Amino acid sequence: MSSIFCCTNVHGYKNRIISHEQKFTAFMAWATFPKESTITTDESVTAEANIGSPFVIQLVKQVNYGPLESKRYFASKQVSGEGEGFVEVTEQWLIDANFEKLNTFKNFKCATHNRFFEVNVYQKDPVNAHHWRANIARPATEIDL
Repeated sequence: MSSIFCCTNVHGYKNRIISHEQKFTAFMAWATFPKESTITTDESVTAEANIGSPFVIQLVKQVNYGPLESKRYFASKQVSGEGEGFVEVTEQWLIDANFEKLNTFKNFKCATHNRFFEVNVYQKDPVNAHHWRANIARPATEIDL
């Protein structure tokens, strides 16, 4: 298990209110420090998230103006009695479940630890999954360009 954010000093950076604001708000409320997560390998949990997950959040963490530290993916799911919750999934799960990156993001910065966080939203691709192929909008690290 590892912390999602480095501390409680993570603040928005040059963000505007956008049409997907509630998705960012739900994720940030759920992921507040000291929230920890690990990739879920329980197939029943990931299958449930695949069926009922309207969106996925990608969290990119890097040293401010420096190297990328991690890319993590969190599928939204309803937690009974608690409202919105998230389960950490792999990039391959995201591709297999046919999610595609939207052109919407928010940035966060931690001045204390010199970290920068980019939060992106993915939604299910409305195209027939049987005929799709990986494209630049999908998070496929194995694609040869």
